[in-house]
Amino acid sequence: MQIGFVTLFPEMVEHAMAYSVLGRASERGLMQIRTVNPRDHATDPHRTVDDSPYGGGSGMVMKVDLVAASIRELASSHVVLMDPAAPRFTQADARRLAKAPSLTLVCGHYEGVDERVRERLCDEALSVGDFVMTGGELAALCVADAVTRLLPGVLGDAQSHEEDSFEDGLLGYPQYTRPAEWEGHGVPAVLTSGDHGKVAVWRREQQIFRTKRHRPDLLIKADLTARDLAVLLSLAQSEVKAPLPDPSNE
Repeated sequence: MQIGFVTLFPEMVEHAMAYSVLGRASERGLMQIRTVNPRDHATDPHRTVDDSPYGGGSGMVMKVDLVAASIRELASSHVVLMDPAAPRFTQADARRLAKAPSLTLVCGHYEGVDERVRERLCDEALSVGDFVMTGGELAALCVADAVTRLLPGVLGDAQSHEEDSFEDGLLGYPQYTRPAEWEGHGVPAVLTSGDHGKVAVWRREQQIFRTKRHRPDLLIKADLTARDLAVLLSLAQSEVKAPLPDPSNE
């Protein structure tokens, strides 16, 4: 898969994409990174990429013709504008984008990009949260990371991403490793019991506990079984009397 970036700071993107899972995926030829700087399409001596907004107002806006030339140079099958005024990027979006033959992520700056970029050149716009950053590079890197790890062959264990948070609509379960005792805090006994059935049940319950505590909004769309609903009902009935269970004390 080719992942392209339209960015005023290509070195920033290329450096970040050279590490960990992303770097290994690139080295193995599972994913290719390309960056295009709109400044390279500017023809004036100062390589100007922005101009004042029509209608007045503060700040500057990235020019549509230069961004368009950069997008077209990458020739991707799917183009995404990173924009805080857009739907929030989710794991479902990552799975969807991972199926695209190629992907371009457009990184805005200043007050944003000319609206014609969104209307005429992008397939969609996405945000990574309800906040504003200096530029779109960090947001685009979040998307690229989430997409890359879903590509076939990228992760050493093909099942790894299936147990991640959000894959089944719930947050992930707690993880522990050696040492079994640390400063008086132990590992839940069920995890050292050797009973894989009980471990699976405990982990699912912890997913529900965590999601109810930290992201109850996810429960509305989560694919819950009858047993999950029973656990959730039991939790709702008991949490009035006691706080949610601490997994380390289970």
